[in-house]
Amino acid sequence: MDDATTTREFSPIERQALDHVWIHSARWLDLAERDGLKVMVRGEGCRLFDAQGRSYIDGLSGLYVVNVGHGRTEIGEAMAKQARELAYVSAASYTNLAAVQLGDVLTGLTPGDLDRFFFCSGGSEAIESAMKIAKQVQAMRGFPKRYKIIARRGGYHGATFGAMSITSSRSEKFFGPFMYGVSFVPSPNRYRNDFGVEGEAGDLLCAEAIEQEILTQGPDTVAAVIGEPISVSNSNHVPSPRYWQRVREICNKHGVLLVMDEVINGFGRTGTMFATEQFGVVPDLMTMAKGLSSGYAPIAAVAVGKALFDEFKKQDVVLAHLLTFGGQAVSCAAALKNIEILQREELPQHSAQQGKYLLGLLQELRSHPTVGDVRGLGLMCAVELVKDKATKEPFGIGPAAAGHPYIRRLLQLMEERGLLTRVFMALQLCPPLVVSRDEIDQMVTIVDESLTLAEREFGFA
Repeated sequence: MDDATTTREFSPIERQALDHVWIHSARWLDLAERDGLKVMVRGEGCRLFDAQGRSYIDGLSGLYVVNVGHGRTEIGEAMAKQARELAYVSAASYTNLAAVQLGDVLTGLTPGDLDRFFFCSGGSEAIESAMKIAKQVQAMRGFPKRYKIIARRGGYHGATFGAMSITSSRSEKFFGPFMYGVSFVPSPNRYRNDFGVEGEAGDLLCAEAIEQEILTQGPDTVAAVIGEPISVSNSNHVPSPRYWQRVREICNKHGVLLVMDEVINGFGRTGTMFATEQFGVVPDLMTMAKGLSSGYAPIAAVAVGKALFDEFKKQDVVLAHLLTFGGQAVSCAAALKNIEILQREELPQHSAQQGKYLLGLLQELRSHPTVGDVRGLGLMCAVELVKDKATKEPFGIGPAAAGHPYIRRLLQLMEERGLLTRVFMALQLCPPLVVSRDEIDQMVTIVDESLTLAEREFGFA
């Protein structure tokens, strides 16, 4: 069935948005003709308020970002104080007090010996930086042909060119050819395992596929393996700890660096400060962004182990890489105050507790004819949607599923009832870590009602 159109009048601010702002991944007709345009003017806790005065529960924490919730005045005050004192110095030659303090705080949070931080502005930049570090380190160690990257199917690592090259949903039509030397392997998926094997055994076959790919490419040509501890873009399949432990063993065996992408997983989202803690693994490099400042300022980082940075110290060589806003002082001040809130209010622990409650309620949605699976960890939960439970036929593969009329209608129904989220192959519920039980109840009720209506309209019920 066709999406409903709207005839409502746009406010002056909404008209200006239509005329001048290029919203990153929205289709023009959705904004201009289907009431899809939303100009947000205020946030408080788990709620957003738009220019029309409508209130929504932010079921996606912005974009898996606003971990401490909206409207934290103390973060704004910390940023203003820093801006008054010092906003910027050259990232090429100097650093600033806030960046030094942030590095020290992060050292106390990151696993193992990850105690050196290359600061940048966002997740894509962090991934680009991690790949460059990995490739340069391999060359400095005497392996100039170790430049290849092994990534995982379904993974997402960003939208800059290198990051997009290791993202399996990259758009070949518009942007190919991509960075040379990238290959993809299966990732853990207990709902549709590539090998037809269930549980931990299926996860481990995905780990063995990494070793097979290293051997196929030639160990002396592979710089790094990269993956998210739990991939949101691949619909939140939570692997066994043994999967990541085996991947670590394989990388060690072949001299390949392990990069774990914590851009979404980090800072309490999965119930611990970093998701790596859930798996008992320390990577060689770890990327972080999003929850590092909860979106109050653009900041990201690559955490690097001592052995890697020692290569630069021993050879007295610079990293052939520079980002103008790396470690920008105001952004670092925002991150420091954000981490203080995360720790003071024990939000990772709160995420673990509330996540169990949310996942329990979502399990009750399995009775819906289009709900194929429910899974997640902490406040990072997903409801996989299918056309047919018996065959597990999806509404589309990856982000393409969002274009299916049923998915579009479901999103519309949820928005009308005051819930903002994202639906590709799975409906994502990843609210700010401050979410209350009452707000969780409201979210699940809205999802339940919207599924019922959409299923009835499309003949599934």
